[in-house]
Amino acid sequence: MFGKSQVPKLQQAVKDLSWLLSRGYAEKSSLKLVGDRYRLQSRQRLAVARSSCSRQAASRRQLHALPEEAIKGNTLFIDGFNLLITVESALSGGYILEGVDGCFRDMASIHGSYKRVMETEEAILLSGKALEELQARRAIWYLDRPVSNSGRLKLMILEIAERCNWDWDATLYYNPDNHLTKQKAPAVSSDSAILDGAAQWFNLARYVVNRHVPDALILPLGQLVRTSAF
Repeated sequence: MFGKSQVPKLQQAVKDLSWLLSRGYAEKSSLKLVGDRYRLQSRQRLAVARSSCSRQAASRRQLHALPEEAIKGNTLFIDGFNLLITVESALSGGYILEGVDGCFRDMASIHGSYKRVMETEEAILLSGKALEELQARRAIWYLDRPVSNSGRLKLMILEIAERCNWDWDATLYYNPDNHLTKQKAPAVSSDSAILDGAAQWFNLARYVVNRHVPDALILPLGQLVRTSAF
């Protein structure tokens, strides 16, 4: 479904869906129209949906995105599950989607539950290493309280931070997205709702994967849109 022969078709599907979204068409019906046109399977449709966005959203996200040099001395508010699952997926050989907005996203979905995997500790450590390289002052991890095992993940994050002498905190919230969009300090996420509401954000997952997971399987599905008008 995601072999080299499929990528041009998926890129064109992302372009078509983004075109429709830019003109105010509903996402659900637009995705069905595009998916049916290109005869996409369900996981291909998911990849196309996660890689697409309207021209207006892409412009807004680009305007509020921070470059690497702006992170020095800053406190970052991290959408914990969003970041870690993407890095875990890259480490485990899962496909990573490069969207229209330049964000890296995974194909996973937690559906109210999260289970620690073999790559979890390495994903936390690589995130910390990246924050050291960027010279971030502090990181505050936001985790979804309703998600099972969020408390255990919080303890793991704090234990690793103490071991590595990182100035981190971790907090459980019922609706972390709402808190992340209200912060004046940069948010770290690839969640569309957060990117469309945050005053500032940083593409940490992309930084981590590009710098520290050289064998990651990246699907550049948004590339066609970024290099042409839509």
